[in-house]
Amino acid sequence: MGRIIAIANQKGGVGKTTTATNLSACLAEKGKRVLAIDMDPQGNMSSALGIDKNNIENTIYELILEECSLEECRVEEVIENLSIIPSNVNLAGAEIELIGLDNKEFILRKYVEEVRDKYDFVIIDCPPSLNTLTVNAMTTADTVLVPIQCEYFALEGLSQLIHTINLVRDRLNPNLEIEGVVFTMFDARTNLSLQVVENVKENLNQAVYKSIIPRNVRLAEAPSHGKPITLYDSKSAGAEAYRDLAEEVIERDENIEA
Repeated sequence: MGRIIAIANQKGGVGKTTTATNLSACLAEKGKRVLAIDMDPQGNMSSALGIDKNNIENTIYELILEECSLEECRVEEVIENLSIIPSNVNLAGAEIELIGLDNKEFILRKYVEEVRDKYDFVIIDCPPSLNTLTVNAMTTADTVLVPIQCEYFALEGLSQLIHTINLVRDRLNPNLEIEGVVFTMFDARTNLSLQVVENVKENLNQAVYKSIIPRNVRLAEAPSHGKPITLYDSKSAGAEAYRDLAEEVIERDENIEA
């Protein structure tokens, strides 16, 4: 049965979509069957995997409003072993359209439960806010992976995210756990990056991944070419870092199953 990981941080610009995209691609590269779900109205994960998000008929928006089936909005094998349910700006309206619906927090879960056995991993890219879409991702997920940028305000807002995760666990998804924290945009040349890593480890009682994602020009360029880093520049430092992260995620998955 596939493990479902939501990539979440309500703070924007922390490498959330970069992590969701490239972790999905690296897991697929290692032979794992992966379903990526773009829950962000910006649709950046869809673009980064080569989807023309503005000219696609069915997206996660139509799925949530029950206007299409999962099969109708899933784009198969955008790269080998990796399929995606794309998103676009239409999703921004879903919040209002879901008002008053019964069990609106569980719409995504209903669909994903039907197909999770077909995948080793389901990776959900959450929007940079704590709204109904994020809650849907968290009721669906087994764990939440939190990317943290190595900057001064890294811990700001993190307590709110952890509070939200705890609320979802208490009221909607008792099995939800924090997968861990992954540091992004790390610059080894600055003392600040090193201080942030130490600060988070000291103040946060959460698992921290050993893999640290560097600040890397090739990682920043890859989405504009519609490719994950594994295809855009396979030998770059960014690609190697995400491969290491994928390896750690797989190891944790094997330990859970054991």
